[in-house]
Amino acid sequence: MTRPFFITAAVAATFLLGACSKEEPVAEPPTAPDVADVTPELDPMTGLIMAEDWEIVRAACTPCHSAKLVTQQRGTAEQWLTMIRWMQAKQNLWQFDPITEGRIIAYLATNYPPDAARRRAAIPPALMPPNPYAPTE
Repeated sequence: MTRPFFITAAVAATFLLGACSKEEPVAEPPTAPDVADVTPELDPMTGLIMAEDWEIVRAACTPCHSAKLVTQQRGTAEQWLTMIRWMQAKQNLWQFDPITEGRIIAYLATNYPPDAARRRAAIPPALMPPNPYAPTE
């Protein structure tokens, strides 16, 4: 059974008119991605954020402890430097040349900055239990 001519013509006209339409869709202006939506790429072995100088931090930190210890910490550049100085004084961490140390601290302060939601406030001394190891007077 053949289709009536007027149905075939109507379908063809619809396609042609749709293709020749003078209305062009309005393009949405491109938007920058929301900073909160951008998830940094993590090193699958260590969990460190793969930003500039992350390899230096991996090489300096993971011989002595898990990278998880780094990723759980937060601090300013001064706080990170204090932690490094403590490890050098108490844990035999080697001395870094000034350029390498600056790059390590910049990476840590940028990628693991202070975050009030990640650390609880210190417990007030009045709420602390007595220290059984405190020197007696």
